[in-house]
Amino acid sequence: MLNNKTKARLIVFSAPSGAGKSSLIKEVVSNSSGNIDLSISATTRPQRNGEEHGRDYFFISDEEFNKLKDQNSFIEYANVYGYQYGTLKSFVDEKIKNDINVILDIDVQGFDLIRSSIKEHVSIFIIPPSIMELENRLVSRGLDSEEVIKKRLKNVQTELKYAELYDYIILNDQFENTLNELTSIIYDKNYKYDKKININLLKDLLD
Repeated sequence: MLNNKTKARLIVFSAPSGAGKSSLIKEVVSNSSGNIDLSISATTRPQRNGEEHGRDYFFISDEEFNKLKDQNSFIEYANVYGYQYGTLKSFVDEKIKNDINVILDIDVQGFDLIRSSIKEHVSIFIIPPSIMELENRLVSRGLDSEEVIKKRLKNVQTELKYAELYDYIILNDQFENTLNELTSIIYDKNYKYDKKININLLKDLLD
């Protein structure tokens, strides 16, 4: 996987829940002319209304997940809010072989495994403008119970501490501006990025 004969890359996205990562990824893929795909993860999480097996996730049991893990079938995996998530090697290998860039939408636990095992990747951490705005987004999207939202907010500080390990820290304040910056990171080899600016924003979130 990811040998020198292909130009395709892994592009890792992480963010606290509610930072707008999924919407940004959807637009990046939609505007890519077919040369970028979002990896479909396997998960033990229950299927939500409107989700499809094989399109949104591969929904499997804990027993199936553990068997795949024992067979070393994942390039990364994590336990998130009581459910297991993992990226299948076979899915990524097939895309890379066909020169299609692959976006991994993963937790910081999964990124820890990626950064220690795969050198050729680009990593992007999306941060919100404020913790209050993050909470407002979680409430307004209506996907989680009050208890789950509290858990997500409690984990934000831990997740944010990983952000400096990523190649890029990107503020998602104005959606279109953020999307343009992500497009530059992915496609413009001469794009100049000043990490110090967003590290200062990150520190404000951690205070």
